[in-house]
Amino acid sequence: MSLFIRLVRAQLTFSVIFASYMVQLGLLKVFRRWQVDPETGREEAVIPGWLRRRQARVDETNARRLLADILKLRGVYIKLGQVLSIMGGFLPPVYIKRLETLQDAVPPHPFDEIEQAFIDSLGAGPEAYFDSMDPEPVAAASLGQVHVAYMGGDRKVAVKVLYPGIRDVVRIDLKVIGLMVRVYKWFVPVQNIEAVHESLVDLLRRETDYIHEADCMRRMSANFASDDHILFPEVIQEVTTKDVLTMTFMEGIKITRLDDIRDRGVSLHKLGERLVKSFYKQVFIDRFFHADPHPGNFLVQPVDGTDDARLVVLDFGAISEVDEKTVFGMVDILRGFFEQKDELVLRGIDDIGFVAEGGDRALLEQTVNTYFQKLLKLESYAPSSFMNRSSRELEALADPEVARRELRGLMRSVHYPDGWFYVERASVMMFWLAGQIAPDLNQFEIGFPYVLPLLSQRLQKSRPSSPPDDGVQASASRG
Repeated sequence: MSLFIRLVRAQLTFSVIFASYMVQLGLLKVFRRWQVDPETGREEAVIPGWLRRRQARVDETNARRLLADILKLRGVYIKLGQVLSIMGGFLPPVYIKRLETLQDAVPPHPFDEIEQAFIDSLGAGPEAYFDSMDPEPVAAASLGQVHVAYMGGDRKVAVKVLYPGIRDVVRIDLKVIGLMVRVYKWFVPVQNIEAVHESLVDLLRRETDYIHEADCMRRMSANFASDDHILFPEVIQEVTTKDVLTMTFMEGIKITRLDDIRDRGVSLHKLGERLVKSFYKQVFIDRFFHADPHPGNFLVQPVDGTDDARLVVLDFGAISEVDEKTVFGMVDILRGFFEQKDELVLRGIDDIGFVAEGGDRALLEQTVNTYFQKLLKLESYAPSSFMNRSSRELEALADPEVARRELRGLMRSVHYPDGWFYVERASVMMFWLAGQIAPDLNQFEIGFPYVLPLLSQRLQKSRPSSPPDDGVQASASRG
């Protein structure tokens, strides 16, 4: 598929989906009516049953259309679909169900294309470096695929090869995604939403540079050098370039094969806890974290004779750093939850950079306070607890409880912070994955020991002459 045809096809898919929803929106404006709830005094929409059924058909048709075209276009769209399958809470459920298939069903490229890309990068074929190389890939992703090879006799290695021409494909795809972001902003006028597109551009630039990935792999491995239960591949430098990454082959069970892991005697609770602890360490201590923690990037090695397991971490192209202001903003938010102080939550949101300059700060604070009070009514602060809530509870939590005339003002009061894309993406994907492994795990409590030193620093900075109060100590003992 030529780049021009690819561009046209992607824009056509987006335009057809967009047009179908514009028709539905037009029908909605014509046939819905508004009534005031006598108890709350709030306006509520009354939508005819036939229009609701039509909406369901439109969602189903567009979800099928989107999945089919993603599989044809591949490249960036597969990666985008994988992220949306986990993070796309704003999408109708049928989209999530369709896009989830992209986590395991990425079609590979023919081996002759991979072999030619290897030759173009290293100047010779695989036979010049390996005793043998399996033409069938063990993994295929959106930007490249991995083949098993042997070198020096029985030394098993994994060879990751970037798809030929993928950088041009990425450049074209990002133009279409940029258009999608601009259209989205027309409906949802959040300030600086363009930062999402800019972050995606930066992310994909780094993910198509295997020299960068090799450096990140070494750095993260060094950060966990003292923990023999977190394992990383080793880079084979002499067969690594910008387009080819060769590393030691890591054995293990895919982390979502929970029955197989359980059958080996592994405690899923311990496994989920280890996964979450590793993420808190990356964010709050190392400030250097895995920004793409989807299920395909983790393997499990059971430890014989115990209920424990080692965690193997893979794929380091999407590694990112987090700045101090964001870290301490998150500390304030967590402290606000534990101490039940909404002013701390607001301060953390402000420090991270979510408050737009010139926005309606009073309305934003009112909305945050409303959300905070709803959260306090839940039994647990663990992110996994949300998975067990009824759809009615989740809908109530998602309702900002502002009048329709105030909603756009609220959106204009929110600024999407630079760099937040990586933190948000990684956090949602990690908490989702850990929640699948161990639904009863309290992921906030597990992270408290990693946050506590930063909390002490925060308290000393704000009140240098006063020790922490009893409320903080009580919160720490609860954690």
